Amino acid sequence: MTDIEGRCEPRFAAVREALAEVLGSYDVGASAAVFVDGEPVVDIWGGHADGDRSAGWERDTLTCVNSTSKNMIALCALILADRGRLDPAAPVASYWPEFAAAGKENVLVRHVLSHTAGLPDLSGPTTVEELYDWESVTAGLAAQAPEWEPGTAAGYHALTFGFLVGEIVRRITGRSIGEFFAEEVAEPLGADFHIGLSAEHDRRVAPLIPPPSLTDAYTAGAPLGPDGARREYTGATVRVRDVNSVAWRRAQIPAVNGFGNARSVALVQSVLANHGSAGGVRLLSARGCEPAWQEVFRGDDRVLRTPMSWTTGFGRFGNTFGWGGWGGSLVASDPDARMTVAYVMNQMLDRDQQEDNRGMEIIMAAYSGLR
Repeated sequence: MTDIEGRCEPRFAAVREALAEVLGSYDVGASAAVFVDGEPVVDIWGGHADGDRSAGWERDTLTCVNSTSKNMIALCALILADRGRLDPAAPVASYWPEFAAAGKENVLVRHVLSHTAGLPDLSGPTTVEELYDWESVTAGLAAQAPEWEPGTAAGYHALTFGFLVGEIVRRITGRSIGEFFAEEVAEPLGADFHIGLSAEHDRRVAPLIPPPSLTDAYTAGAPLGPDGARREYTGATVRVRDVNSVAWRRAQIPAVNGFGNARSVALVQSVLANHGSAGGVRLLSARGCEPAWQEVFRGDDRVLRTPMSWTTGFGRFGNTFGWGGWGGSLVASDPDARMTVAYVMNQMLDRDQQEDNRGMEIIMAAYSGLR
């Protein structure tokens, strides 16, 4: 068994055991955290921060959590809505006038947040480097036509989610989504999570490790459909080596390039599970949290090729809501139990090659502590 460091309340010992098990089998380095009533009951980590296993995973190790970042962006939108500065039922163009082009005048903010806006792909950028140009990417989205009538169908907005929500936030506040998150969420909570990572933190980053037998050219491919075919996609292809680059850390690609660990992910998301506050810090009202778990769309997702329930910013799974990232990171919140569980690792797994139940094993172990 791999040595596990950190704090774990006795009733949640199964979480420690689950992390030790995945570190002893699939993982190189990882962290797990559980918050109940906005307070940490599990904050543990173990393993190594590099593929050579020469450096240990430390308490303050960070890694890119890929699409787990979307949970953070959604929270920013809910905070603005709770303050009366953002109306989910309003047209996006009421905040971002240029967005009304190409038949998008009736795209609502809630369509963007529920992946029903009809803009799952970026039509312009074909290289990762182009994603670093915020003005160019958002101007392209403003000019782009939707693939379907907004609100009538869902299709996971893998990259566009962050640019769309981020530009709405920028138009309202005058701040980038990274700045808004840092000042309005991370700093009040003391959360070590970053959208756009500055050089001072580079020494703490654990690079992502491609799945076994694959190289750092491994890409995030579209899911297989029921016919065994993938959805056609001609845009920028993100590789592991891109995610591990300095340029990626410095950029703001908010849907996918947040850096943190299980503690920071769980702390931030526990605000919603605990109905607006965590650690004695209130970020929004109890009512302002409710859209996080109230269903907006249910049906087949055109991109993910699977039935989905989308809320205002999150995937809904039974009584829980949250989302995970390419390679394995995951966060789930249960507002009835006031519990949030997060798992963050550096060893990626490819779901086309093998099942990846690591995050779910951590979540199920956490529920055993509530009995």
